[in-house]
Amino acid sequence: MKEKLLVIVGPTAVGKTELSIEIAIRFQGEIISGDSMQVYKGMDIGTAKIRPEEMKGIPHYFIDEYEPDYFFTVAEFQQRAIQKITEINQRGHLPIIVGGTGLYIKSVTHHYRFSKDSMNKTYRHQLQEWLKIHGKEALHKRLEEVDPESAKKLHVNDTKRVIRALEVYHTTGKTMSEILKEQQIQTPYHLLMIGLTMDRKKLYDRINRRVDLMVQQGLVEEVQRLLKKGYDETLNSMQGIGYKEIILYLKGKVTLEEAIEMIKQATRRFAKRQLSWFRNMPGIHWFDLTNNTLEEKEKITQKISEWLAGKNLLRKE
Repeated sequence: MKEKLLVIVGPTAVGKTELSIEIAIRFQGEIISGDSMQVYKGMDIGTAKIRPEEMKGIPHYFIDEYEPDYFFTVAEFQQRAIQKITEINQRGHLPIIVGGTGLYIKSVTHHYRFSKDSMNKTYRHQLQEWLKIHGKEALHKRLEEVDPESAKKLHVNDTKRVIRALEVYHTTGKTMSEILKEQQIQTPYHLLMIGLTMDRKKLYDRINRRVDLMVQQGLVEEVQRLLKKGYDETLNSMQGIGYKEIILYLKGKVTLEEAIEMIKQATRRFAKRQLSWFRNMPGIHWFDLTNNTLEEKEKITQKISEWLAGKNLLRKE
C-alpha cells in the first residue's frame, strides 16, 4: 500500500499554520514544514515562524534546524522529508507537509530526482562570488539567457535558486525546466492536497498587517542580532523577504518607513507567485478562507475534516 501524505499549500498569510494544527489534532498528524526559511535558527519574526506554544503538542519538523549560514537545498529537503514521511506512517500517524515553497513540496510529492551529476560546488561558489561583484539583477539575467522558463518562475531576489538553476545547466547541459519535465508525473503516495485561497484584496490587507506586526514584535532588532553574530547580507538566508530590506535600513540606504513598504510589496508579489505556482499543480482541492470569522473558520475546518475522512486517510478520533 502507498504511504499516506497530506499537503496543505497556499500563499503566505492565508492561514495555513492555524488550520494545519486543527487538522493534525483531528487526524493524528505530524507536521513537516515546507517553508525554505523556517529551517533557520534565530530567524523567527521575519519568517512568521510558529511558536512552541502554538503547536499544541503537535510534532513539527524542519523548524530551527540550521544556522543561517547553512546552505539548505531542495535536494536535502526532499531526501529528509521522504524519510520523515515513512517514519510518521510507520507510527500510524498522518504526515502533513505545510508550506508555500512550491518546488520543495513538489520535489517530495512527485519524487523529483536530484542526481549528484547536477551538483558542482566549485561552480556554485564561483557564482556566489560573481553575485557579490555584479549583483542579483545581473545574475538573474544570466539565467534568463539560458533558461527563460525558470527565470520567469524565480524572483530576482531568490538568488539561492537562481544559482542552483545555473549550476544545473552548467553541470548537465540541461535546463532545470527540462529536467523537471522529464520527471515522473505520478505521485508515489496516497496523496491528498489542500489549497487555501482568499480574496486578493483581503489577503494583501492581511499581509500588510502582518508586516506591521513583525516590526512591532522586533524585526529590526532580530536582524541586528543576526548581523552582530556575523551573518551578513551575502548569505542566502539573509536575502529572504524582510531581512534584506531591514539591512538596507540599518545601512542607512532607506528609511524605516521605506523598508516596511518594500517588505509589504515584496511579500504581496511573493504571494501572487505562490498562487500561480500552486494553481498549476494538478490535484489540489481548494478552500476559500475569505470569510475568516471564528464561526466560518470552524465551518471550513469541519468541511475539510469531513472531506479528508471520506478519502481513506486516517479516521478522526
